[in-house]
Amino acid sequence: MFVWLLGLVLFALGICASVALHEAGHMLTAKAFGMRVRRYFIGFGPTLFSFRRGETEYGLKAIPAGGFCEIAGMTALDQVTPEESPRAMWRFATWKRVVVLAAGSITHFILGFIILYLMAVTMGLPNTTDRPLIGSTSCAAPTQDPKTLKITECTPADPSPAVAAGMLPGDEIISVNGRAVDSFTQLVGTIRDLRGQSTFVVERDGERRTLTVDVATVKRAAVTAKPGTDNQVNDVGAIGVGKGSYFQYGAASGFSGTVVFTGEMFAATWEGLMRFPEKIPAVIRAIGGEDDPERPVSVVGASIIGADAAEKGVWEIFVLMLAMLNFFVGVFNLLPLLPLDGGHIAITLYERVRDLLRKARGKAPAGPVDYNRLAGVTMVLVIIGGAIVLLTVTADIVNPIRLQ
Repeated sequence: MFVWLLGLVLFALGICASVALHEAGHMLTAKAFGMRVRRYFIGFGPTLFSFRRGETEYGLKAIPAGGFCEIAGMTALDQVTPEESPRAMWRFATWKRVVVLAAGSITHFILGFIILYLMAVTMGLPNTTDRPLIGSTSCAAPTQDPKTLKITECTPADPSPAVAAGMLPGDEIISVNGRAVDSFTQLVGTIRDLRGQSTFVVERDGERRTLTVDVATVKRAAVTAKPGTDNQVNDVGAIGVGKGSYFQYGAASGFSGTVVFTGEMFAATWEGLMRFPEKIPAVIRAIGGEDDPERPVSVVGASIIGADAAEKGVWEIFVLMLAMLNFFVGVFNLLPLLPLDGGHIAITLYERVRDLLRKARGKAPAGPVDYNRLAGVTMVLVIIGGAIVLLTVTADIVNPIRLQ
């Protein structure tokens, strides 16, 4: 229990650090451009302590559930003093305002990348796309139980084709007999059709090597067979390899590996956001007791999964969850909806395009957008967002997803 609580606290601290760095991204870019930053606080609610350095007040509040960076004149509705007016944010060039508004999300992306890089060179990066990575080599056991589908234990007399050919854990198979292999699933299907000597090209430490493998003939059930039934076993090819779950990297190769994996994370995050609305019913059902491991989770649910990972010693999942959370928050925050940063960016860009069109027609700039006209839409989005947060938090409290 102590390790679980420790994992929960560490994950929560990781989230707080991410929020603090998000707001620091806004503050540092605003200061770099000369904008007036009034306050930088971590948390909400009553102030625990604060201090002033220069023109900015820094502090910590009682509820560690967020933070804020107050920049003078972020919108035209923001009241500014005569002293602040020349450095009000809305007076600055469009590109500078966009950089400041996007800096929070960019900070999340940088932080997520750093976490993944450190993971790459220490724990390895997970094989999430079924690449044909070799995780283990063993014998090609001759038989398989047709009912339980359990493969018989190896004996010294059983062949080990992969081992004999010099194949090692960590090798990624590129092709078999001149045909490219894109996934481990495809690799298994290809090998099952082989007999005797075959040519495998593997990539090891960035270099490609050609290996000749004497494929053994064994008895196996179909790949789609299910235990508990009388499955038929047939002659198939086997070389004695298991799928690799993690790619291992050095300090140099870890950078390129992290770049590739970061791209996969962005794609997965975007797909998850696009599917988010259709997953809301699963959140409601979870409150009623129905489990769905693919439903959205709140920071509460993510923290529970992180704590479970720590308790089980699976720190790879703990670290990966922190990275995923940063990418998700970064992408979500850029959605063109108020009050998200993406909504403010959309309005800033709209003002620029609108004024360019007015200039082309010989008209003067129209000035900042009146946020009062958007108050109704903003309030609706806030209510919807608040309701979703409440639903996911409730589901994660009454029926959390647990790491098995």
